[in-house]
Amino acid sequence: MRSRLVWGAALLATVAVLAAQLIGFLVLRSWLLNRVDQQLDDFFLPEQAFSRTADHGPVPPPPDAGAVRLPSDFRVTFYDAAGRKHSTFGTGAAPGPSLPESAGRLGRQPTTVAAVSGDGRWRVQKKSGPGRTSYVATLPLDTVDGTISKLLWLNGIVLAATVTGLVVLSRWVVRIGLLPLTRMERTAQDITVNDLGLRLPDTDSRTEIGRLGTVLNTMLDRLEQALREREFSEARLRRFVADAGHELRTPLTTIQGFAELALRHAERPAAARREADRLIAQNAERMSLLVDDLLLLAKLDQEPAYRAERVDLLAVAADAVSAAAAQGGRHRIRLRPLGTAADADEGDLELAETTGDPHRLRQIVANLISNAVTHTPPGTAIDVRVGTTTAGAATGGTDRPGRNSPAPPLPQGSAICVLEVADDGPGIPPEAAERVFERFYRVDPSRSRDHGGSGLGLAIASAIAQGHGGRLELETTPGEGSVFRLVLPAAVAFPS
Repeated sequence: MRSRLVWGAALLATVAVLAAQLIGFLVLRSWLLNRVDQQLDDFFLPEQAFSRTADHGPVPPPPDAGAVRLPSDFRVTFYDAAGRKHSTFGTGAAPGPSLPESAGRLGRQPTTVAAVSGDGRWRVQKKSGPGRTSYVATLPLDTVDGTISKLLWLNGIVLAATVTGLVVLSRWVVRIGLLPLTRMERTAQDITVNDLGLRLPDTDSRTEIGRLGTVLNTMLDRLEQALREREFSEARLRRFVADAGHELRTPLTTIQGFAELALRHAERPAAARREADRLIAQNAERMSLLVDDLLLLAKLDQEPAYRAERVDLLAVAADAVSAAAAQGGRHRIRLRPLGTAADADEGDLELAETTGDPHRLRQIVANLISNAVTHTPPGTAIDVRVGTTTAGAATGGTDRPGRNSPAPPLPQGSAICVLEVADDGPGIPPEAAERVFERFYRVDPSRSRDHGGSGLGLAIASAIAQGHGGRLELETTPGEGSVFRLVLPAAVAFPS
Protein backbone atom coordinates (compact mmCIF):
# COMPACT_ATOMS: atom_id res chain seq x y z
CA MET A 1 0.00 0.00 0.00
CA ARG A 2 2.88 2.34 0.80
CA SER A 3 4.40 1.77 -2.65
CA ARG A 4 1.05 2.31 -4.37
CA LEU A 5 0.50 5.56 -2.50
CA VAL A 6 4.02 6.84 -3.22
CA TRP A 7 4.10 5.91 -6.89
CA GLY A 8 0.51 6.99 -7.39
CA ALA A 9 1.31 10.45 -5.98
CA ALA A 10 4.50 10.59 -8.08
CA LEU A 11 2.57 9.68 -11.23
CA LEU A 12 -0.10 12.30 -10.59
CA ALA A 13 2.57 14.93 -9.87
CA THR A 14 4.45 13.98 -13.03
CA VAL A 15 1.32 14.33 -15.13
CA ALA A 16 0.53 17.70 -13.50
CA VAL A 17 4.09 19.05 -14.03
CA LEU A 18 4.17 17.80 -17.61
CA ALA A 19 0.81 19.42 -18.33
CA ALA A 20 2.00 22.73 -16.83
CA GLN A 21 5.27 22.58 -18.78
CA LEU A 22 3.48 21.73 -22.01
CA ILE A 23 1.13 24.66 -21.59
CA GLY A 24 4.07 26.94 -20.79
CA PHE A 25 6.00 25.64 -23.79
CA LEU A 26 3.11 26.22 -26.18
CA VAL A 27 2.38 29.69 -24.82
CA LEU A 28 6.04 30.79 -25.00
CA ARG A 29 6.52 29.34 -28.49
CA SER A 30 3.35 31.03 -29.72
CA TRP A 31 4.42 34.34 -28.16
CA LEU A 32 7.91 34.22 -29.72
CA LEU A 33 6.50 33.35 -33.16
CA ASN A 34 3.96 36.14 -32.82
CA ARG A 35 6.79 38.60 -32.15
CA VAL A 36 8.62 37.45 -35.26
CA ASP A 37 5.40 37.64 -37.29
CA GLN A 38 4.77 41.15 -35.95
CA GLN A 39 8.25 42.20 -37.08
CA LEU A 40 7.56 40.79 -40.52
CA ASP A 41 4.18 42.56 -40.68
CA ASP A 42 5.80 45.87 -39.76
CA PHE A 43 8.53 45.55 -42.39
CA PHE A 44 7.99 47.40 -45.70
CA LEU A 45 10.40 48.52 -48.45
CA PRO A 46 9.97 52.03 -49.86
CA GLU A 47 9.25 52.42 -53.56
CA GLN A 48 12.60 54.15 -53.99
CA ALA A 49 14.26 50.80 -53.37
CA PHE A 50 13.04 49.59 -56.79
CA SER A 51 14.62 50.68 -60.11
CA ARG A 52 12.52 51.89 -63.01
CA THR A 53 12.82 51.35 -66.73
CA ALA A 54 10.92 53.01 -69.51
CA ASP A 55 9.72 49.75 -70.98
CA HIS A 56 9.02 47.53 -67.99
CA GLY A 57 8.31 49.91 -65.09
CA PRO A 58 9.73 49.17 -61.62
CA VAL A 59 12.13 46.25 -61.29
CA PRO A 60 13.91 44.85 -58.23
CA PRO A 61 17.17 46.60 -57.46
CA PRO A 62 20.40 44.85 -58.33
CA PRO A 63 22.19 42.92 -55.56
CA ASP A 64 24.73 45.70 -55.06
CA ALA A 65 22.26 48.58 -54.91
CA GLY A 66 23.23 50.87 -52.11
CA ALA A 67 19.72 52.27 -51.74
CA VAL A 68 18.51 49.16 -49.84
CA ARG A 69 19.29 49.23 -46.12
CA LEU A 70 17.86 46.32 -44.04
CA PRO A 71 17.60 45.91 -40.27
CA SER A 72 19.90 43.33 -38.73
CA ASP A 73 18.88 39.68 -39.26
CA PHE A 74 16.42 40.54 -42.03
CA ARG A 75 16.87 39.13 -45.49
CA VAL A 76 14.77 40.13 -48.48
CA THR A 77 14.35 38.18 -51.70
CA PHE A 78 12.91 40.03 -54.70
CA TYR A 79 10.70 38.60 -57.42
CA ASP A 80 10.17 40.40 -60.74
CA ALA A 81 6.87 41.08 -62.43
CA ALA A 82 6.90 37.63 -63.97
CA GLY A 83 7.18 36.05 -60.50
CA ARG A 84 10.77 34.85 -60.95
CA LYS A 85 13.31 35.06 -58.17
CA HIS A 86 15.49 38.06 -58.92
CA SER A 87 17.88 38.92 -56.13
CA THR A 88 18.41 38.63 -52.36
CA PHE A 89 19.65 41.25 -49.95
CA GLY A 90 20.77 40.80 -46.38
CA THR A 91 23.80 40.14 -44.22
CA GLY A 92 24.89 37.31 -42.01
CA ALA A 93 26.92 34.16 -42.38
CA ALA A 94 24.06 31.77 -41.59
CA PRO A 95 22.57 29.92 -44.55
CA GLY A 96 19.53 31.73 -45.93
CA PRO A 97 16.01 30.42 -46.29
CA SER A 98 15.12 27.88 -48.93
CA LEU A 99 12.59 29.81 -51.05
CA PRO A 100 10.84 28.61 -54.24
CA GLU A 101 11.89 30.03 -57.62
CA SER A 102 8.34 31.23 -58.31
CA ALA A 103 6.54 33.76 -56.14
CA GLY A 104 3.22 32.12 -56.87
CA ARG A 105 4.05 29.24 -54.51
CA LEU A 106 4.17 31.61 -51.52
CA GLY A 107 1.16 32.81 -49.61
CA ARG A 108 0.49 36.10 -47.90
CA GLN A 109 0.56 34.65 -44.36
CA PRO A 110 3.82 34.11 -42.45
CA THR A 111 5.15 30.61 -42.75
CA THR A 112 8.19 28.66 -41.64
CA VAL A 113 10.72 27.21 -44.10
CA ALA A 114 13.99 25.36 -43.65
CA ALA A 115 17.37 26.89 -44.29
CA VAL A 116 19.25 26.20 -47.49
CA SER A 117 21.62 24.00 -45.49
CA GLY A 118 21.91 22.87 -41.90
CA ASP A 119 19.07 22.58 -39.38
CA GLY A 120 18.15 26.27 -39.20
CA ARG A 121 14.66 27.58 -39.81
CA TRP A 122 13.34 30.88 -41.20
CA ARG A 123 10.07 32.70 -40.86
CA VAL A 124 9.01 34.20 -44.22
CA GLN A 125 6.21 36.48 -45.44
CA LYS A 126 5.45 37.56 -49.00
CA LYS A 127 4.77 41.28 -49.66
CA SER A 128 3.81 43.22 -52.79
CA GLY A 129 6.15 45.72 -54.46
CA PRO A 130 5.60 48.43 -57.16
CA GLY A 131 3.93 47.16 -60.30
CA ARG A 132 3.62 43.43 -60.27
CA THR A 133 6.86 42.86 -58.42
CA SER A 134 7.00 41.24 -54.97
CA TYR A 135 9.47 40.50 -52.29
CA VAL A 136 9.74 38.09 -49.35
CA ALA A 137 10.84 39.36 -45.94
CA THR A 138 12.53 36.69 -43.84
CA LEU A 139 13.80 36.42 -40.28
CA PRO A 140 15.83 33.54 -38.78
CA LEU A 141 14.26 31.53 -35.95
CA ASP A 142 17.56 30.85 -34.22
CA THR A 143 16.58 32.93 -31.20
CA VAL A 144 13.18 31.22 -30.96
CA ASP A 145 14.65 27.74 -31.38
CA GLY A 146 17.41 28.49 -28.87
CA THR A 147 14.95 29.75 -26.31
CA ILE A 148 12.66 26.76 -26.83
CA SER A 149 15.60 24.34 -26.57
CA LYS A 150 16.77 25.89 -23.31
CA LEU A 151 13.22 25.81 -21.99
CA LEU A 152 12.92 22.11 -22.80
CA TRP A 153 16.17 21.35 -21.01
CA LEU A 154 15.07 23.43 -18.02
CA ASN A 155 11.68 21.70 -17.98
CA GLY A 156 13.38 18.31 -18.05
CA ILE A 157 15.64 19.21 -15.12
CA VAL A 158 12.69 20.67 -13.16
CA LEU A 159 10.59 17.56 -13.88
CA ALA A 160 13.33 15.18 -12.74
CA ALA A 161 14.00 17.20 -9.59
CA THR A 162 10.29 17.52 -8.84
CA VAL A 163 9.58 13.80 -9.25
CA THR A 164 12.64 12.80 -7.21
CA GLY A 165 11.80 15.23 -4.42
CA LEU A 166 8.16 14.20 -4.47
CA VAL A 167 9.02 10.50 -4.23
CA VAL A 168 11.31 11.15 -1.26
CA LEU A 169 8.80 13.45 0.43
CA SER A 170 5.89 11.11 -0.30
CA ARG A 171 7.68 8.17 1.26
CA TRP A 172 8.25 10.20 4.42
CA VAL A 173 4.69 11.58 4.53
CA VAL A 174 3.16 8.16 3.82
CA ARG A 175 5.34 6.53 6.46
CA ILE A 176 4.24 9.14 9.04
CA GLY A 177 0.60 8.85 7.95
CA LEU A 178 0.60 5.06 8.16
CA LEU A 179 2.29 4.84 11.55
CA PRO A 180 -1.07 3.95 13.19
CA LEU A 181 -1.41 1.04 10.77
CA THR A 182 2.14 -0.03 11.58
CA ARG A 183 1.28 -0.01 15.29
CA MET A 184 -1.88 -1.98 14.52
CA GLU A 185 0.21 -4.52 12.62
CA ARG A 186 2.61 -4.97 15.53
CA THR A 187 -0.26 -5.26 18.01
CA ALA A 188 -1.98 -7.82 15.78
CA GLN A 189 1.25 -9.85 15.69
CA ASP A 190 1.38 -9.79 19.49
CA ILE A 191 -2.28 -10.84 19.65
CA THR A 192 -1.56 -13.84 17.42
CA VAL A 193 0.73 -15.25 20.13
CA ASN A 194 -2.39 -15.66 22.36
CA ASP A 195 -2.09 -12.32 24.14
CA LEU A 196 -5.78 -11.53 23.63
CA GLY A 197 -5.74 -8.84 26.31
CA LEU A 198 -3.96 -6.40 23.99
CA ARG A 199 -5.95 -3.72 22.19
CA LEU A 200 -5.18 -1.44 19.27
CA PRO A 201 -3.92 1.93 20.54
CA ASP A 202 -5.31 4.22 17.80
CA THR A 203 -9.05 4.77 18.33
CA ASP A 204 -9.52 8.42 17.34
CA SER A 205 -13.04 8.61 15.94
CA ARG A 206 -12.06 11.61 13.78
CA THR A 207 -9.81 9.50 11.54
CA GLU A 208 -10.49 6.48 9.34
CA ILE A 209 -7.71 4.50 11.02
CA GLY A 210 -9.06 5.41 14.45
CA ARG A 211 -12.53 4.23 13.53
CA LEU A 212 -11.03 1.03 12.13
CA GLY A 213 -9.15 0.55 15.42
CA THR A 214 -12.38 1.00 17.39
CA VAL A 215 -14.17 -1.59 15.25
CA LEU A 216 -11.29 -4.06 15.57
CA ASN A 217 -11.13 -3.55 19.35
CA THR A 218 -14.86 -4.25 19.58
CA MET A 219 -14.38 -7.37 17.50
CA LEU A 220 -11.49 -8.47 19.76
CA ASP A 221 -13.63 -7.88 22.85
CA ARG A 222 -16.38 -10.08 21.44
CA LEU A 223 -13.85 -12.70 20.36
CA GLU A 224 -12.25 -12.76 23.78
CA GLN A 225 -15.68 -12.97 25.41
CA ALA A 226 -16.66 -15.82 23.08
CA LEU A 227 -13.44 -17.68 23.94
CA ARG A 228 -14.07 -17.18 27.64
CA GLU A 229 -17.63 -18.42 27.24
CA ARG A 230 -16.39 -21.42 25.31
CA GLU A 231 -13.82 -22.22 27.99
CA PHE A 232 -16.46 -21.74 30.67
CA SER A 233 -18.87 -23.94 28.73
CA GLU A 234 -16.23 -26.65 28.31
CA ALA A 235 -15.33 -26.48 31.99
CA ARG A 236 -19.01 -26.57 32.88
CA LEU A 237 -19.54 -29.57 30.63
CA ARG A 238 -16.61 -31.41 32.19
CA ARG A 239 -17.89 -30.59 35.65
CA PHE A 240 -21.39 -31.66 34.63
CA VAL A 241 -20.15 -35.02 33.33
CA ALA A 242 -18.05 -35.54 36.47
CA ASP A 243 -20.95 -34.61 38.75
CA ALA A 244 -23.36 -36.80 36.83
CA GLY A 245 -20.96 -39.72 37.03
CA HIS A 246 -20.46 -39.09 40.74
CA GLU A 247 -24.20 -38.96 41.36
CA LEU A 248 -24.85 -42.13 39.39
CA ARG A 249 -21.92 -43.99 40.90
CA THR A 250 -23.34 -44.03 44.43
CA PRO A 251 -26.70 -45.72 43.67
CA LEU A 252 -25.07 -48.03 41.14
CA THR A 253 -22.45 -49.08 43.69
CA THR A 254 -25.19 -49.72 46.25
CA ILE A 255 -27.29 -51.76 43.81
CA GLN A 256 -24.25 -53.72 42.64
CA GLY A 257 -23.12 -54.41 46.21
CA PHE A 258 -26.46 -55.71 47.47
CA ALA A 259 -27.03 -57.71 44.27
CA GLU A 260 -23.66 -59.45 44.68
CA LEU A 261 -24.42 -60.01 48.36
CA ALA A 262 -27.72 -61.64 47.44
CA LEU A 263 -26.04 -63.92 44.90
CA ARG A 264 -23.29 -65.02 47.28
CA HIS A 265 -25.49 -65.51 50.32
CA ALA A 266 -28.74 -66.90 49.07
CA GLU A 267 -29.39 -68.49 52.49
CA ARG A 268 -29.64 -65.11 54.31
CA PRO A 269 -32.62 -64.49 56.57
CA ALA A 270 -35.79 -63.15 54.98
CA ALA A 271 -35.56 -59.88 56.92
CA ALA A 272 -32.03 -59.22 55.61
CA ARG A 273 -33.13 -60.02 52.07
CA ARG A 274 -36.11 -57.65 52.37
CA GLU A 275 -33.83 -54.85 53.66
CA ALA A 276 -31.40 -55.43 50.79
CA ASP A 277 -34.27 -55.43 48.28
CA ARG A 278 -35.61 -52.21 49.80
CA LEU A 279 -32.20 -50.49 49.48
CA ILE A 280 -31.82 -51.73 45.91
CA ALA A 281 -35.27 -50.39 44.99
CA GLN A 282 -34.61 -47.08 46.79
CA ASN A 283 -31.31 -46.49 44.96
CA ALA A 284 -32.80 -47.59 41.65
CA GLU A 285 -35.61 -45.07 42.14
CA ARG A 286 -33.10 -42.36 43.04
CA MET A 287 -31.04 -43.17 39.95
CA SER A 288 -34.20 -43.12 37.82
CA LEU A 289 -35.13 -39.67 39.14
CA LEU A 290 -31.64 -38.41 38.43
CA VAL A 291 -31.75 -39.74 34.88
CA ASP A 292 -35.18 -38.16 34.41
CA ASP A 293 -33.79 -34.80 35.56
CA LEU A 294 -30.84 -35.12 33.18
CA LEU A 295 -33.15 -35.95 30.29
CA LEU A 296 -35.38 -33.02 31.18
CA LEU A 297 -32.41 -30.64 31.22
CA ALA A 298 -31.26 -31.96 27.85
CA LYS A 299 -34.76 -31.40 26.50
CA LEU A 300 -34.90 -27.87 27.91
CA ASP A 301 -31.50 -27.06 26.39
CA GLN A 302 -32.90 -27.96 22.97
CA GLU A 303 -35.45 -25.14 23.13
CA PRO A 304 -38.58 -27.23 23.74
CA ALA A 305 -41.99 -26.05 22.67
CA TYR A 306 -44.07 -24.82 25.62
CA ARG A 307 -47.82 -24.62 25.61
CA ALA A 308 -49.08 -21.05 25.37
CA GLU A 309 -52.06 -20.79 27.73
CA ARG A 310 -53.26 -18.08 30.03
CA VAL A 311 -51.99 -19.04 33.50
CA ASP A 312 -52.87 -17.38 36.81
CA LEU A 313 -49.82 -17.52 39.09
CA LEU A 314 -52.06 -16.90 42.09
CA ALA A 315 -53.92 -20.16 41.42
CA VAL A 316 -50.63 -21.99 40.82
CA ALA A 317 -49.24 -20.66 44.10
CA ALA A 318 -52.41 -21.57 46.02
CA ASP A 319 -52.26 -25.17 44.74
CA ALA A 320 -48.58 -25.47 45.66
CA VAL A 321 -49.15 -24.08 49.18
CA SER A 322 -52.08 -26.44 49.73
CA ALA A 323 -50.02 -29.42 48.57
CA ALA A 324 -47.13 -28.48 50.88
CA ALA A 325 -49.47 -28.00 53.85
CA ALA A 326 -51.10 -31.39 53.19
CA GLN A 327 -47.74 -33.08 53.68
CA GLY A 328 -47.85 -32.14 57.35
CA GLY A 329 -44.52 -30.38 57.57
CA ARG A 330 -43.30 -28.30 60.50
CA HIS A 331 -42.98 -25.05 58.48
CA ARG A 332 -45.45 -22.17 58.46
CA ILE A 333 -46.30 -21.68 54.76
CA ARG A 334 -48.55 -18.74 53.93
CA LEU A 335 -49.90 -17.28 50.67
CA ARG A 336 -49.67 -13.50 50.68
CA PRO A 337 -49.88 -10.62 48.21
CA LEU A 338 -46.76 -9.12 46.70
CA GLY A 339 -45.13 -6.74 49.20
CA THR A 340 -43.90 -6.86 52.77
CA ALA A 341 -45.80 -8.47 55.59
CA ALA A 342 -46.29 -5.12 57.29
CA ASP A 343 -48.30 -3.50 54.49
CA ALA A 344 -49.90 -6.55 52.91
CA ASP A 345 -53.03 -8.39 53.85
CA GLU A 346 -54.45 -11.62 52.46
CA GLY A 347 -57.45 -9.68 51.25
CA ASP A 348 -55.18 -7.79 48.87
CA LEU A 349 -54.42 -10.87 46.75
CA GLU A 350 -54.66 -10.14 43.02
CA LEU A 351 -54.66 -12.17 39.85
CA ALA A 352 -51.28 -12.41 38.15
CA GLU A 353 -51.93 -13.71 34.67
CA THR A 354 -49.13 -14.70 32.31
CA THR A 355 -48.86 -16.82 29.17
CA GLY A 356 -47.12 -20.17 29.38
CA ASP A 357 -47.20 -23.87 30.15
CA PRO A 358 -49.14 -24.40 33.41
CA HIS A 359 -47.51 -27.78 34.11
CA ARG A 360 -43.97 -26.38 33.85
CA LEU A 361 -44.81 -23.30 35.90
CA ARG A 362 -46.29 -25.48 38.66
CA GLN A 363 -43.05 -27.47 38.56
CA ILE A 364 -41.05 -24.27 39.28
CA VAL A 365 -43.23 -23.22 42.21
CA ALA A 366 -43.21 -26.70 43.74
CA ASN A 367 -39.42 -26.83 43.45
CA LEU A 368 -38.98 -23.44 45.14
CA ILE A 369 -41.27 -24.37 48.06
CA SER A 370 -39.58 -27.77 48.39
CA ASN A 371 -36.13 -26.13 48.55
CA ALA A 372 -37.31 -23.69 51.21
CA VAL A 373 -38.73 -26.54 53.31
CA THR A 374 -35.66 -28.75 52.82
CA HIS A 375 -32.94 -26.20 53.55
CA THR A 376 -34.47 -24.29 56.47
CA PRO A 377 -34.94 -25.51 60.04
CA PRO A 378 -38.40 -26.57 61.36
CA GLY A 379 -40.61 -23.68 62.37
CA THR A 380 -39.27 -21.35 59.67
CA ALA A 381 -41.92 -19.07 58.16
CA ILE A 382 -42.22 -19.38 54.40
CA ASP A 383 -44.22 -16.75 52.51
CA VAL A 384 -45.37 -17.29 48.92
CA ARG A 385 -46.12 -13.84 47.51
CA VAL A 386 -47.86 -13.20 44.18
CA GLY A 387 -48.65 -9.99 42.32
CA THR A 388 -48.08 -7.77 39.30
CA THR A 389 -45.71 -4.84 38.94
CA THR A 390 -43.17 -3.37 36.51
CA ALA A 391 -39.59 -4.49 36.08
CA GLY A 392 -37.11 -2.46 38.07
CA ALA A 393 -34.31 -2.55 40.62
CA ALA A 394 -36.74 -2.54 43.55
CA THR A 395 -39.37 -4.88 42.14
CA GLY A 396 -37.38 -7.48 40.20
CA GLY A 397 -36.63 -8.47 36.63
CA THR A 398 -33.48 -6.36 36.31
CA ASP A 399 -29.95 -6.68 37.66
CA ARG A 400 -28.67 -4.95 40.76
CA PRO A 401 -26.03 -5.67 43.44
CA GLY A 402 -27.01 -8.59 45.66
CA ARG A 403 -29.41 -10.07 43.10
CA ASN A 404 -28.30 -13.27 41.35
CA SER A 405 -29.76 -14.76 38.19
CA PRO A 406 -28.32 -16.70 35.26
CA ALA A 407 -30.81 -15.10 32.83
CA PRO A 408 -30.58 -11.70 31.15
CA PRO A 409 -32.62 -8.82 32.61
CA LEU A 410 -36.06 -7.87 31.34
CA PRO A 411 -36.68 -4.42 29.79
CA GLN A 412 -36.84 -1.70 32.44
CA GLY A 413 -40.43 -0.73 33.22
CA SER A 414 -42.06 -3.66 31.39
CA ALA A 415 -45.20 -5.22 32.92
CA ILE A 416 -44.36 -8.40 34.84
CA CYS A 417 -45.95 -11.05 37.04
CA VAL A 418 -43.96 -11.96 40.14
CA LEU A 419 -44.08 -15.02 42.40
CA GLU A 420 -41.75 -14.92 45.42
CA VAL A 421 -40.89 -17.71 47.86
CA ALA A 422 -39.38 -16.00 50.89
CA ASP A 423 -38.17 -17.53 54.14
CA ASP A 424 -36.64 -16.15 57.34
CA GLY A 425 -34.14 -18.98 57.60
CA PRO A 426 -30.33 -18.81 57.85
CA GLY A 427 -29.90 -17.49 54.33
CA ILE A 428 -27.24 -18.45 51.77
CA PRO A 429 -23.60 -17.28 51.80
CA PRO A 430 -22.77 -14.82 48.97
CA GLU A 431 -20.24 -17.15 47.34
CA ALA A 432 -22.86 -19.93 47.26
CA ALA A 433 -25.61 -17.59 46.03
CA GLU A 434 -23.58 -16.86 42.88
CA ARG A 435 -23.52 -20.57 41.97
CA VAL A 436 -26.84 -21.81 43.29
CA PHE A 437 -28.35 -22.10 39.78
CA GLU A 438 -25.49 -24.24 38.48
CA ARG A 439 -26.17 -27.87 37.72
CA PHE A 440 -25.28 -30.31 40.53
CA TYR A 441 -24.28 -27.45 42.82
CA ARG A 442 -25.36 -27.81 46.45
CA VAL A 443 -25.03 -25.28 49.21
CA ASP A 444 -24.73 -28.14 51.76
CA PRO A 445 -23.10 -31.09 49.97
CA SER A 446 -22.60 -33.05 53.18
CA ARG A 447 -26.30 -33.83 53.44
CA SER A 448 -27.39 -33.40 49.84
CA ARG A 449 -27.94 -37.08 49.08
CA ASP A 450 -30.38 -37.55 51.91
CA HIS A 451 -32.06 -34.18 52.04
CA GLY A 452 -31.06 -32.01 49.08
CA GLY A 453 -31.68 -33.99 45.92
CA SER A 454 -29.26 -34.07 43.00
CA GLY A 455 -28.65 -30.34 42.68
CA LEU A 456 -30.57 -30.04 39.40
CA GLY A 457 -33.85 -28.56 40.63
CA LEU A 458 -32.93 -24.87 40.45
CA ALA A 459 -31.13 -25.36 37.12
CA ILE A 460 -34.30 -26.92 35.70
CA ALA A 461 -36.50 -24.17 37.16
CA SER A 462 -34.26 -21.45 35.74
CA ALA A 463 -34.27 -23.08 32.29
CA ILE A 464 -38.08 -23.25 32.32
CA ALA A 465 -38.34 -19.59 33.39
CA GLN A 466 -36.03 -18.51 30.55
CA GLY A 467 -38.06 -20.60 28.12
CA HIS A 468 -41.09 -18.49 29.12
CA GLY A 469 -39.25 -15.22 28.49
CA GLY A 470 -38.69 -14.56 32.19
CA ARG A 471 -36.09 -15.43 34.76
CA LEU A 472 -35.48 -16.83 38.23
CA GLU A 473 -33.75 -14.61 40.81
CA LEU A 474 -32.24 -14.99 44.25
CA GLU A 475 -31.77 -12.33 46.89
CA THR A 476 -30.37 -13.50 50.21
CA THR A 477 -28.70 -12.20 53.33
CA PRO A 478 -26.91 -14.60 55.70
CA GLY A 479 -28.89 -14.83 58.92
CA GLU A 480 -31.93 -13.03 57.50
CA GLY A 481 -33.37 -15.48 54.98
CA SER A 482 -33.65 -15.84 51.22
CA VAL A 483 -36.07 -14.79 48.50
CA PHE A 484 -36.41 -16.77 45.29
CA ARG A 485 -38.33 -14.71 42.73
CA LEU A 486 -39.97 -16.00 39.56
CA VAL A 487 -40.41 -13.09 37.11
CA LEU A 488 -42.53 -13.58 33.97
CA PRO A 489 -43.91 -11.13 31.40
CA ALA A 490 -47.52 -10.19 32.06
CA ALA A 491 -50.03 -11.87 29.75
CA VAL A 492 -51.07 -9.96 26.64
CA ALA A 493 -54.70 -9.72 25.69
CA PHE A 494 -55.84 -12.63 23.53
CA PRO A 495 -57.49 -11.60 20.23
CA SER A 496 -61.26 -11.92 20.28
